[in-house]
Amino acid sequence: MVRLVEAPALSPPALSIIVPALNEADGIAATLEPLQCARGTLAEIIVVDGGSTDATAAEAGPLADVVLLCERGRALQMNAGAAKAQGNLLLFLHADSHLAGAHVERLVTHWRAVRAQGHPLWGRFDIEFDDAAGLLRLTQWLINGRSRMTGIATGEQAIFVDCELFARCGGFAEIPLMEDVALSKFLRGVTRPLCLHEKVTTSSRRWRKHGVLRTIILMWFLRAAYALGAPPSWLKRRYLDH
Repeated sequence: MVRLVEAPALSPPALSIIVPALNEADGIAATLEPLQCARGTLAEIIVVDGGSTDATAAEAGPLADVVLLCERGRALQMNAGAAKAQGNLLLFLHADSHLAGAHVERLVTHWRAVRAQGHPLWGRFDIEFDDAAGLLRLTQWLINGRSRMTGIATGEQAIFVDCELFARCGGFAEIPLMEDVALSKFLRGVTRPLCLHEKVTTSSRRWRKHGVLRTIILMWFLRAAYALGAPPSWLKRRYLDH
């Protein structure tokens, strides 16, 4: 792993926002700009580039505290970012998702209150699509409701977790798919997730490109197969076939 850009922090931040990215030069600035108001003593931003062939790292540089170059793989990238993090709370944000700086401040307030009581914390935000018309509006409602009932969070919901708790579970399982589900299953065994109603906005491009209903069916199939013990490598091949 090679460190590309690093800006020294004046004091350790409460929160480390870790953004895994791959060929996101066109959109990475839009993801990072809303978070700039939280940078400093409140939060640091770590972008982990999985070997982009475009200008992702260059575009992210002025808007991040650290930019890392890492082997491709979302779980690998997020673990690499967590290893570099200075914050006591980790927030994993997808490169095509947007989270308001005010929501970050609200999260840190929740975390400090829970920490003062000596309890561990993990959780996620509610998801909304940037184009939530028709079936996608129902889909986001179902995703958020299912997450509250099952205690399982998806990566698109911007998972956050205490640094110590993340280390206790060994970080993300470095598997090609379902690393978010594997992490959630461990964490919910420790404590129920904090499900914030504040929204993280994620791109609907993949859903629209491949068909919303077809993508929903694929997601259900992959999760069911994973629950029944299908290897993540096999699941990844089915996902790529789609």
